[in-house]
Amino acid sequence: MAGMPALQGAMASLSISAPSAASTSSFWGNPLATFSALQPGIKFMIKTCPIVMRLKRWERKKCKPNSLPVLHKMHVRIGDTVQVIAGREKGKVGEITRLFKHNSTVIVKDLNLKSKHKKGTDDEPGEIVMIEGPIHSSNVMLYSKEKNVTSRVGHKFLEDGTKARYLIKTGEIIDSVENWVKVFKEGISE
Repeated sequence: MAGMPALQGAMASLSISAPSAASTSSFWGNPLATFSALQPGIKFMIKTCPIVMRLKRWERKKCKPNSLPVLHKMHVRIGDTVQVIAGREKGKVGEITRLFKHNSTVIVKDLNLKSKHKKGTDDEPGEIVMIEGPIHSSNVMLYSKEKNVTSRVGHKFLEDGTKARYLIKTGEIIDSVENWVKVFKEGISE
Protein backbone atom coordinates (compact mmCIF):
# COMPACT_ATOMS: atom_id res chain seq x y z
CA MET A 1 0.00 0.00 0.00
CA ALA A 2 2.96 2.30 0.44
CA GLY A 3 3.57 2.28 -3.32
CA MET A 4 0.10 3.66 -4.16
CA PRO A 5 0.74 7.30 -3.04
CA ALA A 6 4.05 7.29 -4.87
CA LEU A 7 2.36 6.08 -8.05
CA GLN A 8 -0.37 8.70 -7.73
CA GLY A 9 2.24 11.41 -7.27
CA ALA A 10 4.14 10.26 -10.37
CA MET A 11 0.96 10.22 -12.47
CA ALA A 12 0.01 13.72 -11.29
CA SER A 13 3.40 15.08 -12.35
CA LEU A 14 2.80 13.93 -15.94
CA SER A 15 0.73 16.40 -17.89
CA ILE A 16 0.01 16.43 -21.57
CA SER A 17 -0.06 19.85 -23.13
CA ALA A 18 -2.63 21.18 -25.56
CA PRO A 19 -2.06 20.27 -29.22
CA SER A 20 -0.90 23.72 -30.27
CA ALA A 21 1.21 24.48 -27.19
CA ALA A 22 4.87 23.53 -26.86
CA SER A 23 5.57 20.31 -24.98
CA THR A 24 7.32 20.72 -21.62
CA SER A 25 6.38 17.42 -20.01
CA SER A 26 8.46 14.31 -20.37
CA PHE A 27 8.22 10.62 -19.70
CA TRP A 28 11.50 9.02 -18.51
CA GLY A 29 13.40 12.03 -19.75
CA ASN A 30 12.01 11.93 -23.33
CA PRO A 31 9.88 14.84 -24.51
CA LEU A 32 6.31 13.94 -25.42
CA ALA A 33 5.27 14.43 -29.02
CA THR A 34 2.57 16.99 -29.66
CA PHE A 35 0.45 17.65 -32.69
CA SER A 36 1.06 20.86 -34.55
CA ALA A 37 -1.28 22.53 -37.01
CA LEU A 38 -1.49 21.03 -40.48
CA GLN A 39 1.06 22.40 -42.87
CA PRO A 40 -0.31 24.02 -46.02
CA GLY A 41 -0.13 21.79 -49.07
CA ILE A 42 -0.58 18.53 -47.16
CA LYS A 43 -3.97 16.94 -47.70
CA PHE A 44 -5.35 14.02 -45.79
CA MET A 45 -7.95 11.93 -47.54
CA ILE A 46 -10.21 9.57 -45.66
CA LYS A 47 -11.38 6.70 -47.87
CA THR A 48 -14.78 5.37 -47.00
CA CYS A 49 -16.35 2.64 -49.03
CA PRO A 50 -20.14 2.43 -48.88
CA ILE A 51 -20.62 -0.33 -51.45
CA VAL A 52 -23.97 -0.15 -53.20
CA MET A 53 -24.21 -3.76 -54.32
CA ARG A 54 -25.28 -6.62 -52.08
CA LEU A 55 -22.18 -8.36 -50.82
CA LYS A 56 -21.83 -11.17 -48.38
CA ARG A 57 -20.86 -10.29 -44.84
CA TRP A 58 -17.30 -11.61 -45.32
CA GLU A 59 -16.66 -10.05 -48.75
CA ARG A 60 -14.45 -6.98 -48.88
CA LYS A 61 -14.06 -5.19 -52.19
CA LYS A 62 -11.36 -2.76 -53.25
CA CYS A 63 -12.70 0.73 -53.79
CA LYS A 64 -11.63 3.62 -55.95
CA PRO A 65 -11.10 7.04 -54.30
CA ASN A 66 -14.70 7.98 -55.16
CA SER A 67 -15.95 5.09 -52.96
CA LEU A 68 -17.21 2.99 -55.86
CA PRO A 69 -16.11 -0.63 -56.19
CA VAL A 70 -13.45 -1.51 -58.74
CA LEU A 71 -15.12 -2.99 -61.83
CA HIS A 72 -13.19 -5.61 -63.79
CA LYS A 73 -12.92 -5.69 -67.57
CA MET A 74 -14.45 -8.84 -69.00
CA HIS A 75 -14.06 -10.57 -72.36
CA VAL A 76 -17.77 -11.48 -72.53
CA ARG A 77 -20.96 -9.44 -72.70
CA ILE A 78 -24.67 -10.04 -72.25
CA GLY A 79 -26.08 -12.11 -75.10
CA ASP A 80 -22.82 -13.90 -75.96
CA THR A 81 -22.88 -17.65 -76.52
CA VAL A 82 -20.24 -19.29 -74.32
CA GLN A 83 -19.00 -22.75 -73.43
CA VAL A 84 -18.05 -23.60 -69.84
CA ILE A 85 -14.43 -24.82 -69.80
CA ALA A 86 -14.01 -25.71 -66.12
CA GLY A 87 -16.07 -26.96 -63.22
CA ARG A 88 -19.11 -29.17 -62.84
CA GLU A 89 -20.81 -27.84 -66.00
CA LYS A 90 -17.70 -28.30 -68.20
CA GLY A 91 -18.49 -28.65 -71.91
CA LYS A 92 -22.02 -27.21 -71.78
CA VAL A 93 -23.03 -24.28 -74.00
CA GLY A 94 -25.34 -21.43 -73.03
CA GLU A 95 -26.09 -17.74 -73.38
CA ILE A 96 -25.03 -15.08 -70.89
CA THR A 97 -27.98 -13.35 -69.22
CA ARG A 98 -26.29 -11.27 -66.50
CA LEU A 99 -22.82 -9.86 -65.68
CA PHE A 100 -21.40 -8.96 -62.28
CA LYS A 101 -18.35 -6.77 -62.94
CA HIS A 102 -17.45 -6.18 -59.28
CA ASN A 103 -16.42 -9.83 -58.81
CA SER A 104 -16.04 -10.85 -62.48
CA THR A 105 -18.80 -13.47 -62.61
CA VAL A 106 -21.51 -14.26 -65.17
CA ILE A 107 -24.90 -16.00 -65.15
CA VAL A 108 -25.40 -18.45 -68.01
CA LYS A 109 -28.97 -19.40 -68.94
CA ASP A 110 -30.01 -22.86 -67.60
CA LEU A 111 -26.49 -23.73 -66.34
CA ASN A 112 -25.05 -24.12 -62.83
CA LEU A 113 -28.50 -24.57 -61.28
CA LYS A 114 -28.80 -24.18 -57.50
CA SER A 115 -31.79 -24.86 -55.27
CA LYS A 116 -33.16 -21.92 -53.31
CA HIS A 117 -35.59 -22.42 -50.45
CA LYS A 118 -38.25 -19.70 -50.44
CA LYS A 119 -40.02 -19.07 -47.17
CA GLY A 120 -43.80 -19.26 -47.24
CA THR A 121 -46.13 -16.39 -46.43
CA ASP A 122 -49.74 -16.33 -45.27
CA ASP A 123 -50.95 -16.38 -48.89
CA GLU A 124 -48.38 -18.70 -50.51
CA PRO A 125 -46.73 -21.87 -49.23
CA GLY A 126 -42.95 -22.22 -49.15
CA GLU A 127 -41.22 -23.87 -52.08
CA ILE A 128 -37.86 -24.91 -53.48
CA VAL A 129 -36.96 -23.15 -56.73
CA MET A 130 -33.99 -23.72 -59.04
CA ILE A 131 -31.94 -20.62 -59.92
CA GLU A 132 -28.80 -20.15 -62.01
CA GLY A 133 -25.66 -19.65 -59.96
CA PRO A 134 -22.77 -17.39 -61.00
CA ILE A 135 -19.75 -18.74 -62.87
CA HIS A 136 -16.41 -16.93 -62.88
CA SER A 137 -15.70 -15.29 -66.24
CA SER A 138 -12.36 -17.10 -66.55
CA ASN A 139 -14.26 -20.41 -66.66
CA VAL A 140 -16.24 -19.53 -69.81
CA MET A 141 -15.02 -19.14 -73.37
CA LEU A 142 -16.76 -17.63 -76.39
CA TYR A 143 -18.36 -20.23 -78.64
CA SER A 144 -19.16 -20.27 -82.36
CA LYS A 145 -22.47 -22.01 -83.11
CA GLU A 146 -21.71 -22.27 -86.83
CA LYS A 147 -18.35 -24.05 -86.51
CA ASN A 148 -18.92 -25.61 -83.03
CA VAL A 149 -15.59 -24.37 -81.69
CA THR A 150 -14.48 -22.23 -78.74
CA SER A 151 -12.13 -19.34 -79.30
CA ARG A 152 -10.47 -16.42 -77.62
CA VAL A 153 -11.69 -12.93 -78.44
CA GLY A 154 -9.88 -10.31 -80.53
CA HIS A 155 -10.62 -6.67 -81.33
CA LYS A 156 -10.42 -4.97 -84.71
CA PHE A 157 -11.69 -1.91 -86.52
CA LEU A 158 -14.22 -2.43 -89.31
CA GLU A 159 -14.36 -0.50 -92.62
CA ASP A 160 -16.82 2.03 -91.19
CA GLY A 161 -14.44 2.80 -88.29
CA THR A 162 -16.33 0.99 -85.55
CA LYS A 163 -14.46 -1.29 -83.16
CA ALA A 164 -15.80 -4.85 -82.99
CA ARG A 165 -14.97 -8.09 -81.20
CA TYR A 166 -14.30 -11.21 -83.25
CA LEU A 167 -13.41 -14.86 -82.64
CA ILE A 168 -9.72 -15.43 -83.33
CA LYS A 169 -10.07 -19.03 -84.61
CA THR A 170 -12.93 -18.45 -87.03
CA GLY A 171 -12.77 -14.71 -87.76
CA GLU A 172 -16.51 -14.46 -86.99
CA ILE A 173 -17.57 -10.99 -85.80
CA ILE A 174 -19.45 -11.16 -82.49
CA ASP A 175 -20.60 -7.55 -82.14
CA SER A 176 -23.24 -6.68 -84.68
CA VAL A 177 -26.17 -4.30 -84.65
CA GLU A 178 -28.65 -7.19 -84.95
CA ASN A 179 -27.27 -8.90 -81.83
CA TRP A 180 -27.49 -5.73 -79.75
CA VAL A 181 -31.04 -4.96 -80.91
CA LYS A 182 -32.09 -8.52 -79.96
CA VAL A 183 -30.46 -8.26 -76.51
CA PHE A 184 -31.97 -4.82 -75.91
CA LYS A 185 -35.49 -6.00 -76.82
CA GLU A 186 -35.19 -9.07 -74.57
CA GLY A 187 -34.02 -6.87 -71.70
CA ILE A 188 -37.08 -4.62 -72.04
CA SER A 189 -39.52 -7.53 -72.25
CA GLU A 190 -38.31 -8.99 -68.91
